[in-house]
Amino acid sequence: MTTRPSTLGELKSSGHEVLPVKEEMRRNLIKKLSENATLFPGIVGYEETVIPQVVNAILAKHDIIFLGLRGQAKTRLARQLTSLLDEWTPIVKDSEINDDPLAPISYHAVTMVGEMGDATPVEWIHRTERYGEKLATPDVTIADIIGDIDPLKAAHQRLHYSHEGAIHFGIIPRSNRGIFTINELPDLQPRIQVGLFNVLEERDIQIRGFNIRIPLDVMMVFTANPEDYTNRGNIITPLKDRISSQILTHYPLSIDNAIAITAQEAWTKRFGEEGVVVPHYFKEVIEQIGFEARKSDFIDQKSGVSARLTISAMETLVSNAERRAIVNRDKIIVPRITDLAYVVPSITGKVELVFEGEQEGMEKIARALIGRAVKETFKKYFPDPLARDKSAQLDRYQERYGEKGVPKKKPVPTEYDAILEWFSAGNVISLTDTMPFDDYLKELSRIPRLREFTAQRMKIAEANRFELASAMEFVLDALHQNSKLAKQEAFGTPAVSYTDMIGSIFTHTSEEEEDLDV
Repeated sequence: MTTRPSTLGELKSSGHEVLPVKEEMRRNLIKKLSENATLFPGIVGYEETVIPQVVNAILAKHDIIFLGLRGQAKTRLARQLTSLLDEWTPIVKDSEINDDPLAPISYHAVTMVGEMGDATPVEWIHRTERYGEKLATPDVTIADIIGDIDPLKAAHQRLHYSHEGAIHFGIIPRSNRGIFTINELPDLQPRIQVGLFNVLEERDIQIRGFNIRIPLDVMMVFTANPEDYTNRGNIITPLKDRISSQILTHYPLSIDNAIAITAQEAWTKRFGEEGVVVPHYFKEVIEQIGFEARKSDFIDQKSGVSARLTISAMETLVSNAERRAIVNRDKIIVPRITDLAYVVPSITGKVELVFEGEQEGMEKIARALIGRAVKETFKKYFPDPLARDKSAQLDRYQERYGEKGVPKKKPVPTEYDAILEWFSAGNVISLTDTMPFDDYLKELSRIPRLREFTAQRMKIAEANRFELASAMEFVLDALHQNSKLAKQEAFGTPAVSYTDMIGSIFTHTSEEEEDLDV
């Protein structure tokens, strides 16, 4: 291991080059691009949209604002910018603002270099120590982010208040020669936003109006919800004008990207890595909940639907399956459709409703979103259960308005006929989320053709009994979502029953959420 220079003289002799922070980031970015290296590991779905804009901003040596709704990885992206800094950087020892030994700017460093010359001690800081971050809140002051005169320090060192040595530096000067991020910029009071003008344009700070100006070398990064989408504040126009690059973030554009994000972030490793099996269609259902929420008229789209919704939903889904496995002493955790009812708490706290949504109720909307997600995912694996109904409607139209004397078509049989006829004969299926697996599979296997039909369509081997049983229930719930079966849930219990739709009209009022167009 090469020993790093420990004094100013050794640093000069080593030929170490110290660049301004934005030039340093630009140089390291160019090197990574030329090597086709991954720029921001763990950032999924931004490869063709956001990341090219970030690259352009850094190449142009711009300050950046990430503008987007909550849960769009804005802060994570800002923090990963440190990967473009040099791994180690020299500073004057004990410097509060990371003074460059070759070009000191603070009173402490200038005095030390003036007195000790080439013997000035140098220390090295890691790139992670060159990042500062502040969440904008209404109580943030100029002293917090820029600095102030410290009366105690002045008195202890017998300094006049206008003396540079009496300054207590704020978090931005302490991030000198690094990256500083302000999260939720609109929450910062306008008079405090004004204090950032000089940092962004003139690249210096002025404390308390005294004739002390300290040049800073810092890359400024901001995050914010779109200005029109927040009731808490806004970004004043002169400040926005000084931020060179405004980059819009977004939610996952595809189910596959959403699944990758949740797989990366959700804690699902229970009973060891091989103890949890989440079938792919279950992952699609969970992500589809988020997609359905982002287009629901009952949910405030200006507030956004965070990716944290599906992460929490997946963790809750696995937890309910884990609870069942513990109770039944199973060795494997596989979710069931009945577990989705317990995902509701992961949804209700993650979205904000418009007036119409509040009238319907949060829990009702959450259950409707889950139902829509099941219905949409089902289409990817199975034929449309309503295809014959649509064909019959067309036949009736042609019979009424088309050519006379056209023979009436016989109903086309579907793969669901045997299943639906079994229910129409008065049979009922009852399931609970804690039902032992053998009982669960036995109950589902009572339905003619369901097992064979599911295994064929989902391409699940008969030996894979846990996944097959869950998929069989998936078919039943999807038939319910398509108004082919009635689903009844006993209030206050985990029991679920599937019955004939026509028969249930006369015996039981079906759940209201099946008719709720979210």
